[in-house]
Amino acid sequence: MTLNDFLNGSWTIRDLRAGPFRDCIDLYSDRLRNDGYSTVTARYSVRIVNGFIRWLTERHFDRRNINEQLAARFFEDGDRGCRLRGGDPAAIGRFVEVLREAKIVAPALPLPSSPTDQILERFRAYLDHRHGLNARSCAAYVKFTRPFLRDMSITGPGDFAQLTTADVLGYVERRARDASAATAVAMCSRLRSFLRYLQVEGLIANDLAACVPSVKKWRFTALPTYLSAAQLEQVLQHCDQNTASGRRDYAILLLLSRLGLRAQEVATLTLDDIDWRAGQFRIQGKGRQQAIMPLPPDVGAAIAAYLQSGRPVSDRRQLFLKAYPPHSGFPPTSGIRDIAGRALRRAGISDIAHRGSHIFRHSLATELLRSGAALTQISQVLRHKDHDTTRIYAKVDLASLRTLSQPWPGGVQ
Repeated sequence: MTLNDFLNGSWTIRDLRAGPFRDCIDLYSDRLRNDGYSTVTARYSVRIVNGFIRWLTERHFDRRNINEQLAARFFEDGDRGCRLRGGDPAAIGRFVEVLREAKIVAPALPLPSSPTDQILERFRAYLDHRHGLNARSCAAYVKFTRPFLRDMSITGPGDFAQLTTADVLGYVERRARDASAATAVAMCSRLRSFLRYLQVEGLIANDLAACVPSVKKWRFTALPTYLSAAQLEQVLQHCDQNTASGRRDYAILLLLSRLGLRAQEVATLTLDDIDWRAGQFRIQGKGRQQAIMPLPPDVGAAIAAYLQSGRPVSDRRQLFLKAYPPHSGFPPTSGIRDIAGRALRRAGISDIAHRGSHIFRHSLATELLRSGAALTQISQVLRHKDHDTTRIYAKVDLASLRTLSQPWPGGVQ
């Protein structure tokens, strides 16, 4: 039985359509259909929604009173009249969401924010409006600031006046002791920004940002992790292009490996970004910078195959969607990173230090260098603003490095 057959022929749905919730169940059926849920999921979802509606009717609740709190009471009621399954809370949550979108029930009440949350929200707004940082960067600053407020026992704006240089130095020493050099550098940078914000807002009198020490971190000391051409081909071959998710993953891996895109740039691609006639597409790069990229034939063919027989039917404009309902797009980085990690595991590649999506970007740069491309050309392909970022790849060009090595004094050892 198809989903449409079930939604059109279910006796439960027919009974609900004959009652006071008829418009609600029609909206819910449309949501199940549009989000691509399976017939089995739809059957269980309709079953628990029917139980919820019966429970509301028996207790004389008006449908305008439906919200998450009322749903929680339903699940806690031992006399609800129906058994519960693991996915039932999510099904009722979708039902409430549908009613809220249709303005049948009141908007969700904002969660009460603590004084700490209010401080962090004002700091986030400052970073956004004053410095123009994007949402991900603002979230990173807030992430490093929250532990500082907790350790300093800050419960309100008035507590900042008690901060001293010794407090700040003690916090940095404790936190940096167990952190990597990169994490310590980021923590100190974020803490300086927050302390400057406090001084701008008049919450502290002294320039405590000046007392935050610098953490020494040598640049370009590590070697970039990369895949050989054979390993890269092995990863691509292990994508099962007979499945929808396999076609999706194959297209994503080609974008990462052939063009060196970052995970965020792949996740934020939309259907409107691709110009098929011109053979190019637009990406949203770092620092809110847009770039026009060429669309190689093999990459374009992989994307087309996914669009024709792989991408779920959806109103969403993101190019790549999750394979399972509700077929949403991927988070900015974690989703693409997970796809890359699974692809490496499928190919049996485990002897590498890093298993995220960035390894494909490193692999492209390394292959270009070994093919004779200049560092300035590689910098343009990878869209590096700082040419020093590209120079790290010179370390893996052993053939060129051998020509620079000096003979051992006294002869061959």
